[in-house]
Amino acid sequence: MANDLEMTIDERLKYLRRLRPRYLAADRRGRGALLAEMGRATGLHRKSLIRLLGRAELEQQLGAISVATVQRRLSRFTLDTPRLPRKGPAEANAVARAIPMRRIPWDEAAPGHFETDLVHHCGASTAGEYVHTLQMVDVATGWSERVAALGRSQRHMEAGFRRIEARLPFAILEVHPDNGGEFLNHHLVRYWTEQTTGIVLSRSRPYQKNDNRIVEQKNSTLAPAYFGHIRLDSAAACAAMNALYDRMWLYYNFFQPVLHLVEKTAADDRVRRRWDEARTPFERLVATGVLAPDERLRLGALRDATNPRALRREIYARIDALLSGRTFRSAGAAA
Repeated sequence: MANDLEMTIDERLKYLRRLRPRYLAADRRGRGALLAEMGRATGLHRKSLIRLLGRAELEQQLGAISVATVQRRLSRFTLDTPRLPRKGPAEANAVARAIPMRRIPWDEAAPGHFETDLVHHCGASTAGEYVHTLQMVDVATGWSERVAALGRSQRHMEAGFRRIEARLPFAILEVHPDNGGEFLNHHLVRYWTEQTTGIVLSRSRPYQKNDNRIVEQKNSTLAPAYFGHIRLDSAAACAAMNALYDRMWLYYNFFQPVLHLVEKTAADDRVRRRWDEARTPFERLVATGVLAPDERLRLGALRDATNPRALRREIYARIDALLSGRTFRSAGAAA
């Protein structure tokens, strides 16, 4: 029978609307007493009551606002929202048309097929130059590479790719970015097709993030997870990030096991997935047999000489030093 005495949602809102004028007119002690009284009557927590009392005012304002005012404010809101710069359709498609669209198969067995993406460390404003993280993940082994670049011009992007290519212990067979202009421009396309040999350039379908699913997952876990969504826009911050990424390269490729999808079947309108035993990207890479014997010995010796626990502590110490050093502006600062 106790439930019969409880207020419904509508009854609670009506009750709060009637007491709201008294609540607004009361002093601090009076508001506390009213909240206690309303809590006993409604069974709601004080924080919920405060939120609902504010909602009553919002409902009154929404009831009085005109359609024209709503449209005007919404149009102003879209204009004020920061957006990443975009190219026009004709300019963007001129380079992209010649690059085939595809998705790297989930069961790709050969190392060297890299999904590629760019993480923006711009904070709340995309104005001016700021640091980007260029990230590449090998589909077959889970081997990941990261490099920080101050800006996304052709010069900075090419320098980032060269840094990654020089460190990789195996050859790049395919580079698979999304449709961003930082990748699909004449200069970088020329770099991959003319200055390198044996590399295939492909791209995702527009607005299909699942075509770059593996690197998209790493974007959130290996970049914003460490730095948050603050703005990084100085050469000092970029250099500190690259020093950190050098240590993360060792930690995540040699000591962090990853799962690999080995079977995907459709049954009963559901897709069932089966994963293999977790192994590090280095172990997966060795199992493919693509490493030269001397390179395998060199990388194995590097792993054996590294204390993963001490390496992890060093990574977090570098992150703390970077964030506490304030070598960049705060999240809301304009460039």
